[in-house]
Amino acid sequence: MAHSPLRLRGRLTPPTLLQGEAPRVERTPPEARARRRLRCCEECDWVVALPPLRPGEKADCPRCGHTLVTRHFRPAQRSLALALAALIALGLALAFPFISFSVGGIGNRIELTQTATTLIGFHQPVVAGAVVLTIIVLPALYLAGVIWLQLGLLRDAPLPASRTLARSLTQLTPWMMADVFIVGALVSLIKIAGMADVDLGASFWAFCAFAVLLLMTSQSLDADWMWFSLAGEPRAPAGTRTGTTAAGQGLTGCHTCGLIGRLDAAGHGRCERCGERLHARRPQSLQYTWALLAAATLMYAPANLYPIMTTTSLGRSDPSTIVGGVVELIQMGSWPVAAVIFVASVIVPVGKLVALAWLCLVVKRSSELNAVARTRLYRLTEFIGRWSMIDVFVVAILVALIRAGALMSIEPGPAALAFGGVVVLTMLAAMTFDPRLLWDSPLPTDGAEPRAPAHGRHPEGTPG
Repeated sequence: MAHSPLRLRGRLTPPTLLQGEAPRVERTPPEARARRRLRCCEECDWVVALPPLRPGEKADCPRCGHTLVTRHFRPAQRSLALALAALIALGLALAFPFISFSVGGIGNRIELTQTATTLIGFHQPVVAGAVVLTIIVLPALYLAGVIWLQLGLLRDAPLPASRTLARSLTQLTPWMMADVFIVGALVSLIKIAGMADVDLGASFWAFCAFAVLLLMTSQSLDADWMWFSLAGEPRAPAGTRTGTTAAGQGLTGCHTCGLIGRLDAAGHGRCERCGERLHARRPQSLQYTWALLAAATLMYAPANLYPIMTTTSLGRSDPSTIVGGVVELIQMGSWPVAAVIFVASVIVPVGKLVALAWLCLVVKRSSELNAVARTRLYRLTEFIGRWSMIDVFVVAILVALIRAGALMSIEPGPAALAFGGVVVLTMLAAMTFDPRLLWDSPLPTDGAEPRAPAHGRHPEGTPG
């Protein structure tokens, strides 16, 4: 089965130098300073040669469509400016009131950090820690790391620990949930809008700006250029061929920096550029995925059977489960919000459990004919998993905000911890699953390994 050459996507606007302006490090991309560079797709194991890329272009794997490299214009200045702006917005969000409410002459005003600290008073330290880590601590560390890296690259002299920081950025990205928190805040406001007067503080708008800037910062990072500027580009092992799989050549690609490395007889190694451990396939991938799915399934039962929060109004306490909260929103006429909560808290967790379990079951019966569709399903499950945290954030905001004694108050229920555990476990299950396993089985026709067009296969160092 033949595959088309590496695909390019995006606009074709090249950078221009101003008259008399000295070129900086990012003005000379890897293509201008290195010979033909090879990459191994981390989702299907296909070896390709990267074409010259201009700002705004992307290189996709011709076999599965996974984006291998995204090139940006002035990547250092772009990421540095966005990260600085995001940190300033976070500082403003922490300095001013977040949300306030009043009902019957009694009110309350909270700051952003109180969405986590209030939970500690209700003996929910694990949930409180998850909230503060995902919306404040990890994003702040990520932005500080980006600033540290880009400052060093702009000086053309990487600062100490730059490689360690660059490796950490990839690990932090899935756990930053400022954008999910904003959606949770909007859901919280809609839930109490009919019961009390709500005012949005300066911190709320600053945090909205922070969430947008954080997302733009993470998308602006050009990992390929960054690693090339940090540590150069060691040549791929001698004899590496494109248009075939890396595993068949005793090679693999580094998931952190992208460099192709050779494996030993046991299928292990270490990346020459970033020092990351290399494996032909993630060790015990299916076993870890099954174990995490089983644990998430066990926790999903109490997450739905026990109340996620208890509302006290005029001295009357009313516990509410996840599904019960959806029903209440429907009765209030908030159909769109009820749909968001139902999808994020019921459809997404269940769908992710079912999808990952199905992928684990069909791995041995997969072939290249259906691997593309199954890989897309895997990408979807990996992307949507974090959005289930909306319900946990709703509980954190409402518990901190609604504190009017017997008149009106909200307390967290035991389901909050269980449901947060489900979200974390399903995210880890998606991370431990190795999508390359979906491509390892031979084609059902003749069992031969698929081949690319003849012009796509050349030993490293020969013209492409």
